Amino acid sequence: MSPDLLYLACAIIAVIISGLAKGGFAGVGALAMPIMALGVDPVRGAAILLPILILQDAVSVWAFRRSWDGHILAVMLPGMAIGVGLGYWFAAQVSETVVLGALGAISTLFGLQRLWVERGGAIVLPSSSPGWVGTLFGIASGFTSQIAHAGSPPFQMWVLPKKLPRDMLVGTTAVAFAVMNWMKVPAYAALGQFTHANLMATALLVPVAVVSTFAGVWLVRRVDAARFYTLIYVLMVLLGLKLMADAILA
Repeated sequence: MSPDLLYLACAIIAVIISGLAKGGFAGVGALAMPIMALGVDPVRGAAILLPILILQDAVSVWAFRRSWDGHILAVMLPGMAIGVGLGYWFAAQVSETVVLGALGAISTLFGLQRLWVERGGAIVLPSSSPGWVGTLFGIASGFTSQIAHAGSPPFQMWVLPKKLPRDMLVGTTAVAFAVMNWMKVPAYAALGQFTHANLMATALLVPVAVVSTFAGVWLVRRVDAARFYTLIYVLMVLLGLKLMADAILA
């Protein structure tokens, strides 16, 4: 397959995965970046996906605009800002190969963590853990989100033990990640990634994102979610291992 065709195939699949995640298959969106990285520099791939994520965030925030926890946001957002800054510094200082290896490691750990959780495992934090712990998890969330658009696990580890009502949890998550994705805009701009070519690639992929989001809403009610999630997380581990191997052998 030619490089252009490989990039196009990976980009379309990655955006479909992202759309399915926004449409109801929460958590599977972290597979988008490992797929994207098969066809394009991971930093460029993340920059192409970012505006699409921001558009999708706007829908989620509007839907849950009255249901969010201000305390959690006040604790975690400063940490997320620090994490995004650290992720930017990391990407600016190291080579594309090192970023590829980091993306592979994050993807592998994310997939293994989700497979463990799906089988009843969990890292249980006290529901009353102090705010500084939440800030630390916010830093981890910001860093992994900046590198791989995969900030959910650290966020969830601190927030889920609080057992928020469903709409409050969804709304708080939507607002937190919408704000964090906007935090990443200056970072990717500083990395020189909002080029005309990248923005045109984003624009061409927006229709795919919209259709796949609605498809996710339709499919989530009609498929065996457990088997779907298991397949996605196994793929995430395998792709993560491949990306790490590619980085080591480069």
